[in-house]
Amino acid sequence: MHIEINKTLIYSHLDCLQHDPGYGHPENPKRLQTILDNIAHYEPAPLGNEQQVLLAHTSEMLEHIKAIAPSEGLAQIDADTLMSAGSMQAALRATGAACKAIDLLIAGNIQHVFCATRPPGHHATSNQSMGFCLFNHIAIAALYAQQEYDLARIAIVDFDVHHGNGTQDIVKDKKGLFYISTHQSPFYPGTGSEAENIPGNILNIPLASGTGHSAYQLIFSEQVIPALRDFKPQLLLVSAGFDAHHKDPLASFDFSELTYQWLGQRLAAIAEEYCQSRMLSVLEGGYNLEALSTSIQAYLNGIQTNL
Repeated sequence: MHIEINKTLIYSHLDCLQHDPGYGHPENPKRLQTILDNIAHYEPAPLGNEQQVLLAHTSEMLEHIKAIAPSEGLAQIDADTLMSAGSMQAALRATGAACKAIDLLIAGNIQHVFCATRPPGHHATSNQSMGFCLFNHIAIAALYAQQEYDLARIAIVDFDVHHGNGTQDIVKDKKGLFYISTHQSPFYPGTGSEAENIPGNILNIPLASGTGHSAYQLIFSEQVIPALRDFKPQLLLVSAGFDAHHKDPLASFDFSELTYQWLGQRLAAIAEEYCQSRMLSVLEGGYNLEALSTSIQAYLNGIQTNL
């Protein structure tokens, strides 16, 4: 089984394997190694820079991360989030990949970019790394696209099983940014209620444990797709977490590969309709190694089927 590139460019980097939160941690290098073992070809992710990080995060947060970054062993940020000697480089590769993807999409060189990078990002708030995440790559990419290309409407769709509290925190009340999240609730990190919604800026769709393919299709079709069509994004960004799969050990949704293929098709169709097919997907969660690899394959197949 190999993930093939058609009109999709895949970014990754071996530096992203050097972020190692320690023995037994679910967000470990094996996640990415499994993906790379099944990718026929990928482009090396460029190294991001501090200016890009500061688009979404405070200088105090960045300086704190730099100060505690270990030269050996582990440094603990919170109960779930640790840094090893290679963590900063890995996170900057993930940031650099997301920003370079924006450049390529706007230039029209490619229609879709998938960033197979780690650590993930959507829990990192403007001033706090948390939930396995150091920097919020999808939010950085959105703000980079606004700054560099003056786009008026950028949508972020997050189908990770956990609510992207960090992305919501960063894009809240920012003109021209629309964050949509479907997620298990009640669940970590405890945010993402409908009470937090802001018309045209934040749309949370909390879902019950056990939500499966058919129910999710209906919800996505009746709520997410119409919201995107009303917003008419010029660029579509996706926090692509695969931990809603029924085999995933950290959650209790009932998604399958068919769900991710369908998501790829539907999101690519929206990108084609409104965004000149410009779509960036960034890897977030997914902790069963087999399901992660096959779900990404299905998602990319769905995108390419539509393209």
